[in-house]
Amino acid sequence: SKRPPDGTLTYGYQRFQILAAFVNGLSLLAVVGWILFEAVRRFVNPRDVLGETMLVIAVAGLVVNLVSFVVLHTGDKDNLNVRGAALHVAGDLLGSIAAIVAAVVIIYTGWTLIDPLLSVAVAALILKSAWALVKRSAHVLLEGAPEWLNVDTMQELIVANVPDVEEIHHVHIWGLTPQQLILTMHVSLCAPVASQSEVIRQVKSLLKTEYGIGHSTIEVDVDGCADH
Repeated sequence: SKRPPDGTLTYGYQRFQILAAFVNGLSLLAVVGWILFEAVRRFVNPRDVLGETMLVIAVAGLVVNLVSFVVLHTGDKDNLNVRGAALHVAGDLLGSIAAIVAAVVIIYTGWTLIDPLLSVAVAALILKSAWALVKRSAHVLLEGAPEWLNVDTMQELIVANVPDVEEIHHVHIWGLTPQQLILTMHVSLCAPVASQSEVIRQVKSLLKTEYGIGHSTIEVDVDGCADH
């Protein structure tokens, strides 16, 4: 995703991290489906479980998953792909913890249904996070505006702080990633000005300062909007 732009992908390859996060989210949903399917099978046809063997394997898995989770948790928390990978590991981590609890219960009580019951609980926890990841990455892929940004408020702020701007329209804002925002807009002026470039500079500066939008294209309408 850090490869520079080229003649084919003029924005570069940063969207790959969003696409990877989307696929990660879908795969987590598939994992949830598989866990629930297996849990139902074990409810319908309970099987004998070797609690001691299950406990040893679960503890080993817990150690490995803890190390992986710590490594990923120290990464870029705003990177959706890193979050997706961390969710995968978190799901495995929860599975290991559930298996340890189930193994202990089985060893001391012989109640094997605890295993599918805890599996359903783990699936429910993973489902919530996986759906949030799919929803957020899909929003970026569909070029939705950042959820925290109110476009109407932004327009009012520009009109209030850039004296020559009378009205704003054709506003489009999206992100290559949640951190790298891009905006295009048309502005109408109150009256002819000596330098349209200065008006554009003021608008760009406000967008950068207030909203962190570093890539903006501002078109000044002189005799009405050419796109109407």
